[in-house]
Amino acid sequence: MLQKGPLHSHIIERFDDMSEQLQQAARHILEHPQEVALVSMRELARNAGVQPSTMTRLAKFLGFPGYEDFRVQHADVIRVNADGFAARAMQRDEAGSNDEGLAHLMLQSISAQIARLCEPETLSKLNELAERLATARRVYVLGLRSCHSVAWHFHYVMTLLGEKTVHLDGPAGTGGDALIRATTDDVLLAVSINPYSRYTLEVAEAAVEKGMSVLAITDSEVSPLVTIAEHAVLFPTESHTFFHTLTPALAISEVLCGLLASHDRKAALKELKRVDSYLSSMNTYSASIPRRKI
Repeated sequence: MLQKGPLHSHIIERFDDMSEQLQQAARHILEHPQEVALVSMRELARNAGVQPSTMTRLAKFLGFPGYEDFRVQHADVIRVNADGFAARAMQRDEAGSNDEGLAHLMLQSISAQIARLCEPETLSKLNELAERLATARRVYVLGLRSCHSVAWHFHYVMTLLGEKTVHLDGPAGTGGDALIRATTDDVLLAVSINPYSRYTLEVAEAAVEKGMSVLAITDSEVSPLVTIAEHAVLFPTESHTFFHTLTPALAISEVLCGLLASHDRKAALKELKRVDSYLSSMNTYSASIPRRKI
């Protein structure tokens, strides 16, 4: 799903042996291999949030005499495509700095990211994840901070199909308490992106200790969740603004809900009719602005 550099596998293989600073630099390179060939070492370091010397140390850690030898390995990564670094740079120049140009770039990038979810490897992982969710007795769902919206969306849609999910979102720090009654027949669906929520990782580790399977929706092969997940689906978060995009993650949530609904269509339709009947009785929705009672 994500564009891979020539040292992708080697970096992942050595990732756990790196210091925290080297990991930060390596993570950026895994996610942006084009930058190694396209920008200076100082700019690459600045983008990764580390000192330039860290890039040199990373190159030597990976077995290169110096950074330049490491950089040469990435020369062939430059590809002008719909969502590549070089393409974005040219598109930014063409679009200018106005809001309309930025909106165009953002929507174009999101479209490309969604399209990449259709690659065979990702589709296979989505089906595996959905199958595992379907066989679980109960699904505990966790996503904090920006990822809360993804977790909540999945849980909300699943409540329309029954009582299979539990959203770990309790008040006063009690969110994880629901795992007290979790068993090995249950799974935890965790959503997190870099920088990863410490509490999400702690709850995921607690789930593993209880013998539960962890299923992850996350952003990188070196995400801490990947190391403990039975199944993981990766999605890109890169955006043309200061903020991560979570649109691909929401798309994954929608796909998983659709796959689960189609797993037993008869049961799904029965539950949806029950929901429709209840919401109608509560006068939940309206096609016009309700008249105020005076």
